Amino acid sequence: MSAVAELRQALPREGVGFVPTMGYLHRGHLALVERARRENPFVVVSIFVNPLQFGPGEDYHRYPRDLERDRALLEAAGVDLLFAPGVEEIYPEGFATRVQVEGPLTALWEGAVRPGHFQGVATVVARLFLLVRPERAYFGEKDYQQLLVIRKMVRDLGFPLEVVGVPTVREEDGLALSSRNVYLSPKTRKKAPVLYRALLAMREVARRGGGVAEALEAGEEVLAGVPEFRKDYLAIVHPETLLPISRWVPGARGIVAGRFPEARLIDNLEVYP
Repeated sequence: MSAVAELRQALPREGVGFVPTMGYLHRGHLALVERARRENPFVVVSIFVNPLQFGPGEDYHRYPRDLERDRALLEAAGVDLLFAPGVEEIYPEGFATRVQVEGPLTALWEGAVRPGHFQGVATVVARLFLLVRPERAYFGEKDYQQLLVIRKMVRDLGFPLEVVGVPTVREEDGLALSSRNVYLSPKTRKKAPVLYRALLAMREVARRGGGVAEALEAGEEVLAGVPEFRKDYLAIVHPETLLPISRWVPGARGIVAGRFPEARLIDNLEVYP
């Protein structure tokens, strides 16, 4: 029996909470599962490394995978159903449809650095929503732009579900948990929290009454202290539109992304309450 057939056979008619993942699970994913279990009688987790959201030269083929490890973690976490389809089940032969969320939510930041990425994300998430039919779906705020894109897609297409954002889970030194952290060498791992330190520097400027430009300068200064990190962007943006701001607005978000020799990392933080 295919994974899709098993899913359809096992799903209840209502009360489903859904956590879509690409696997190689960590405490951030398990925080999503924990929230889903608190709020839903039946929890589905999917593991699917989506080829459509990887660009040329990106790490689709080497993206970390360990299905048996993930299965054990999810069983221990009390997940009711693991949905781990093959590529051919999500994208059958002849599949030719794409979902595109247009506008600044996808044109800027990750959308500019990784053309086509959010089209791949929106397409697979729409496909999964139609298969799982959840009442609530859970996504980490660590991928803040992705969270907003999915919420926009859900509103625009009228999916009958709630998209729940869950706060970023971090290591003790502030590094946001990510499956790609496994790529980091011990030397780079020690320097990787520079993204979080830059965001904290910007938040500190805001707390003491400084302006947006001063906060950005503080973040840039922190990043400059780690020359191995090649910045893609550092910005302070509106929390709903992701457009850059020049004056503080409630919930203003600091966002940062860039590359170390072994991996590309992203992070974000509310810097103005």
